Amino acid sequence: SGQVTTDISLTVDGFLPEDGSGRIVGIEDLPDQECVCVATEAGDVIMCNLSTKQLECVGSVDSGLTAVSWSPDQELVLLATGQQTLIMMTKDFEPITEREIHQDDFGEGKFITVGWGKKETQFHGSEGKEAARRKQMCEEVPPASSMDDGRPRVTWRGDGQFVAVSAICPQTVGDWKVRVWSRELVLQSTSEPVPGLEQALAWKPSGSLIASTQEKPNKHDVVFFEKNGLLHGEFTLPFQKGQAKVKELLWNLDSTILAVWLEDSKDGKSSASIVQLWTVGNYHWYLKQSLRFGSAERSQPVALLWDPEIPCRLHALCRGWHALCYDWHWSTDRSIGDESHPVANVAVIDGDKVLVTAFQRSVVPPPMCTFQLQLPQAVNQVAFHSDPTRRADLAVLDADNRISIYRAGDSTGKDRSVALGGSGFKASIETLQLEKTYRLEVSCGEVTRVNPLAFRLFTWLQDSTFLAVSQGQLAAHSVIHHLTGRPEAEGGCLDLRLSLPVDGDVISLCYNPKSRAVAVQLADGRILKYFWEAPTPALEPWRSSNGSAVRFPSPCVQTALAVIGGEEAILGLTDRSRFFMNDVEVASNVTSFATSEEFLLVTTHSHSCQCVSLRDTSLKDLQAGFSGSSTPNNETLRKVERGSRIVTVVPQDTKLILQMPRGNLETVHHRALVLAQIRKWLDRLMFKEAFECMRKLRINLNLLYDHNPKVFLENVETFIKQIESVNYINLFFTELKEEDFTKTMYPSPVSSSVQPQEYPGQNKVDLVCDAMRAAMENINPQKYCLSILTSHVKKSTPELEIALQKVQELRVTEAVSPAAEGVTAEAALKYLLFLVDVNELYDHSLGTYDFDLVVMVAEKSQKDPKEYLPFLNTLRKMETNYQCYTIDKYLKRYKKALCHLSKCGPEHFSEFLNLVKDQNLYSEALKLYPPDSPEHEAVGSAFGEHLSQKHLYEQAGLIFARCGAFERALDAFVSSGSWQQALCMASRLGYTADQLAGLARGLAGKLVEQRKHAEAAVLLEQYAQDYEEAVLLLIEGTFWEEALRLIHKYNRLDILETNVKPAILEAQRNYLVILDSQKTTFTRHRKRLLVVRELKEQARQGLLDDEPPDGAEADLLSESGSTVMASDTSSKYSHSNSRISARSSKNRRKAERKRHSLKEGSPLEDVALLEALAENIRTTETMKGEVHSLLKELVLFGYDEQARQLQQALEEILQVIERSLPEIWTTDLQQNPANPVLGPNSTANSITAAYQQQRIAAPAVHDAQLLIPPKLNKNMQWKLTLLQ
Repeated sequence: SGQVTTDISLTVDGFLPEDGSGRIVGIEDLPDQECVCVATEAGDVIMCNLSTKQLECVGSVDSGLTAVSWSPDQELVLLATGQQTLIMMTKDFEPITEREIHQDDFGEGKFITVGWGKKETQFHGSEGKEAARRKQMCEEVPPASSMDDGRPRVTWRGDGQFVAVSAICPQTVGDWKVRVWSRELVLQSTSEPVPGLEQALAWKPSGSLIASTQEKPNKHDVVFFEKNGLLHGEFTLPFQKGQAKVKELLWNLDSTILAVWLEDSKDGKSSASIVQLWTVGNYHWYLKQSLRFGSAERSQPVALLWDPEIPCRLHALCRGWHALCYDWHWSTDRSIGDESHPVANVAVIDGDKVLVTAFQRSVVPPPMCTFQLQLPQAVNQVAFHSDPTRRADLAVLDADNRISIYRAGDSTGKDRSVALGGSGFKASIETLQLEKTYRLEVSCGEVTRVNPLAFRLFTWLQDSTFLAVSQGQLAAHSVIHHLTGRPEAEGGCLDLRLSLPVDGDVISLCYNPKSRAVAVQLADGRILKYFWEAPTPALEPWRSSNGSAVRFPSPCVQTALAVIGGEEAILGLTDRSRFFMNDVEVASNVTSFATSEEFLLVTTHSHSCQCVSLRDTSLKDLQAGFSGSSTPNNETLRKVERGSRIVTVVPQDTKLILQMPRGNLETVHHRALVLAQIRKWLDRLMFKEAFECMRKLRINLNLLYDHNPKVFLENVETFIKQIESVNYINLFFTELKEEDFTKTMYPSPVSSSVQPQEYPGQNKVDLVCDAMRAAMENINPQKYCLSILTSHVKKSTPELEIALQKVQELRVTEAVSPAAEGVTAEAALKYLLFLVDVNELYDHSLGTYDFDLVVMVAEKSQKDPKEYLPFLNTLRKMETNYQCYTIDKYLKRYKKALCHLSKCGPEHFSEFLNLVKDQNLYSEALKLYPPDSPEHEAVGSAFGEHLSQKHLYEQAGLIFARCGAFERALDAFVSSGSWQQALCMASRLGYTADQLAGLARGLAGKLVEQRKHAEAAVLLEQYAQDYEEAVLLLIEGTFWEEALRLIHKYNRLDILETNVKPAILEAQRNYLVILDSQKTTFTRHRKRLLVVRELKEQARQGLLDDEPPDGAEADLLSESGSTVMASDTSSKYSHSNSRISARSSKNRRKAERKRHSLKEGSPLEDVALLEALAENIRTTETMKGEVHSLLKELVLFGYDEQARQLQQALEEILQVIERSLPEIWTTDLQQNPANPVLGPNSTANSITAAYQQQRIAAPAVHDAQLLIPPKLNKNMQWKLTLLQ
């Protein structure tokens, strides 16, 4: 609050004289001892206890003290005495050592010179040899300035290992010397003689440099020493010689700001105090802030120091007991352009100049700039105009509280205060012109008059409306000033429309020109909304969409307003890298951020730059997923150089300007910005801009088509006319690929409507090539000749013949009339050879049968003329068709060769037939001759022989029959078992009855071998007239009813007793045995399956490991223990079986049988049991029809008891099967494969547990059919009712 809490008098106890002549030479707060150490010029060292308010003199130096300084860790204290000595003591004031300040020795760090570094031995250029002799006449160093107080200065390095002491050296002429001492007070080095060196001394906490000041003949510099005492750089203060006296130099905690405390002298008398804040960037020192304290006695600062904990906090104490506390932070003053006005100006304060760089035109490294504005006073704040049409306009607030308004213009001759940046640099943009100047005078009480920086957070709202913030009457209060200017108020004051007091310390103010909202942040994190356009401007809490007041968890040094998904939010970044959206912390590693028209860009400590769209999301989604992991082809994230900070984003462009820690600039083209801009250009049909950007930034050109295929195909001519360059069009063709790049490399944003793929039946590359070729041929085929060739070559099946024909047409056209426009045939051929392998092109040129073109291509290749010329000459002598045949055969185009050879006459038919046989071109050859021709029959016979050799006898027979070769057709049909066709062929050959009977008996024998008894019986009865043998075959095949038909047809009832009845009874007995076996096997497998499943369930629950079983159960478990273990390792089996896949099918079947083994304890016994049970059910199901047929015959011949016995046996096994089905194929087994193991709600533990459970509980089945029970056909009526 700035209130005085403790007041202890040093004059009461006589430590200081009451006349005020005493001086304090050192004061230090010692928090661990809860006291303050004070040292007086008289030599007393006093400890002042803050809790008891008692003074204690812990020591006294008779000669007096000139300086006292504690080490940064407060473990040591250095005293400079009046006898020009230094005493190092511990924090308990126990002396460690004492040394003379002035030493003749240089110190331990003395340089070793070996000769070649001497001035006398170096080359002196234009100075000549006299420069070597001039060394002896040493330049005289003038004594210290009379304005210095002559007291030594002490400064420690940040780590406390070294201390520098500056003192006037009495041995010389009285100049200042800087000596560096170690912690043990061992001299390390002495500074070189520096004429005009002054009293101020400050060691940079990071340890690299020691700052002091030097008055030169024509300027006043701040100079830097290294630890070895040598000078290392300087910068010039903006004062004339003798105009200002430097009292102190002070580095802030993190070594980024150097404060220079000066007294402005007029006529040798000090008047006003000035505090300047300097920073360095890119090796250039910038004067960032100039605080000019008033000339009044009460306004003069008596103490100035940086905060020991907060790096950018500066404390000042004035004579009138005003304590000022400044919190500085870095900000980038940038104009915010939009699509209609793409302005990207950035202003940098450099003393009394404002350096403006227009990044939309050029990126120049600081301290260079596009142009600079020269002002009469040091500049403290700048503000760009927020109106979109006047974004380049600039308002400047200087140290005298004057506002200068600069407007964009195009002439630099009118205003001398505006200069172009750099020598010979010509700006290609509008520069700024000084339009008017206002005075900013607002009476806000005594505090504002004392505070040199009366106004802060200067903001330009609209053409003549400004906002500024000043300190209120109380410590934690502020005042917002609403200022307006009138056109006629040139050089006058701004009108104060309103001063609005704020109960809190305003630390930031941001404005959104689109929503015209002003957000004010207070030191406690509260956000207020300032209604500046209201008739009576007012402040209200900023509320989010749900109505709650927004409050930052920590104060933010940078704030901005952004519209996210239609909702306006305030963004904030703290000095500890915490990033907030409204009151939600979305990241804790953000180093800088900026908003462009539709994007939010942030840089992070992980050296990456994230670019997030503000349109395609809601505030909640962005808050939730801001730091989420990115997908592989995510365009939002890219790596940047370590320590990068965002300077600005260029609107209507893809440039993102970053500044490195040293100060140099880098331009990156963030993929998200690039793709967003390309998509905008493509939507507006600005193909040229999009193409050039994609080509420059290596974006795949497929995006031109994939972004919106329909629009691209409708505007192909526009695309070609805009691109124009043949090389660019060829580049586009060569990059075309089948994949849709909007789904792979460049996924579309959420908001963009996904375009349906046009013409899904067609190939993308072919579609684009055909569409563009048609457009180019329509526009100017001569100009785009090479591109048309490329469109043929780039198709999925290259059309090289057509491309060569185009070259041939060019050559023909050139022979008639040489074209003035377009390319020559020679150039076109050379280009084709660039796209296609020369040997492939040679073969395709040969395929055109144009020998001139062949020679033309061959000349461009590496082929030997002795190789191809004799071959071409031989071809030239041939008949045309035979010549084409020879070329096609050489190119292995056998179908074309066959066609040409068929036209060469009967004398070449044998060659034709050999080609057909060699290349298996029978089907093509049959089409080339009429059906009745002898050539057709010859080809057909050869085709039939070929099919017979491949054991395709039936097809061979058909071909032979078609060609009239009935004998060979008969043999083929007999071999294939096609007895109907064979009998047809026998009829065509005129076979006698005996021959037919013999043929029939042979065919019947083959059919019996194939278990086709019914067909064999037909042959024997109808063609061999052997009905007895036919009946016996039918009885053997169990075709009872057909056998009875023949017996009654030929009236041989005796066969019933001799053959039929015994066969029926034998069949009944066989079926009973089979059904009993099936039932026994089924029951055994079912019981075993239940046991195996029970064991696996026990293993899954861990019951087998808990206690050892005993008795019969122990035998059962020991039998199947391996089952459980092997089932646990089923994944091992599935992996090992991958080796089997390369084996033969026989081995693979063998491996399948081995894996599904019914042996007890085998790894997949449960699967094998399922398989066996399913097969058993299917076999039993197929027996229904056979048993039904047998039952009818048993009843017919009176064997009712046997029939009833058979029917009952089948019914019993079917009932057992039906009852067992739910038990074998349980519901869990059928549903198990559908259980979702993976998914959005799964965790690593749940997935592992699910797999473990499935691996033990469910069999590892590769055939899903095994998990489905076989179907039982209940509709089939197989039982006889009369037997029930």
